[in-house]
Amino acid sequence: MRHVHWIGGGSGAGKSTVARRLAERHGWRLYSTDDAMADHARRTTAGEAPLLHAFLAMGMDERWVHRSPEDMLETFHWFRGEGFGLIVEDLRRMPSEPCVVVEGFRLLPHLVKPLLPAPGRAVWLLPTPEFRRAVFRSRAAAGVSFTERTGDPERAVRNLAARDDLFTRRLREETARLGLPSLTVDGSLTEDDLTGRVGDVFGL
Repeated sequence: MRHVHWIGGGSGAGKSTVARRLAERHGWRLYSTDDAMADHARRTTAGEAPLLHAFLAMGMDERWVHRSPEDMLETFHWFRGEGFGLIVEDLRRMPSEPCVVVEGFRLLPHLVKPLLPAPGRAVWLLPTPEFRRAVFRSRAAAGVSFTERTGDPERAVRNLAARDDLFTRRLREETARLGLPSLTVDGSLTEDDLTGRVGDVFGL
C-alpha cells in the first residue's frame, strides 16, 4: 500500500482538516474512516464485531452517561480494532494513483504499522487534554455534539473527554513503543502550520 498516507490520533486533533488540506494541495484522494463507520457497521456480523453490535444495542445514556470512562475505553469497538479490516479492504479497491490520505481515530498504530512501506507514511496527532476539552466545549456550545441527545449532556461530555484522554495516552505509548511518528497538538500551531508539520513527516 505504497500509495497510502495515514493520519491517526485522538479526537479533536485536526486530523480531518489536515487530511483535507493535503488532499486538496496534492490532488490526493481523501478517505475518512469516520464517514465509513455506518457502512462498516452494516458489513459486519455480531460474530465478527461483538463489541460493535453490543454498542449498537445500547441506548445513548448507557453508551455515554452510566458507564465509567475506563469501561467506555475498553469496550469501544473501534478502539479495539473491530472493522479495521474493512478499511484495508476499501483502500485495496482504490487505484494506485492518485495517492490516498486516510484519516481517523480508528487507525491504531499496531494495526497500521505492518502496512507501511516506511514509518514516514503515517503520523498520529495527539491532542493535549486541555486542547481537546476546548474543542468539545465549542462543539457542545454550537449544539452539534451527540452528547446533547443524552439525559445528562454535561456528564456525557466529561465521560467522553476522560475516555479520550485515556485513548490518547494509549496512542502516545504505542507510537513511542513502535517507533512511529506522532505530533502533540496543543493549539500553539495554526492549521497551516500543523498541515506543514504533517507534510514534513511525509517528506512532502
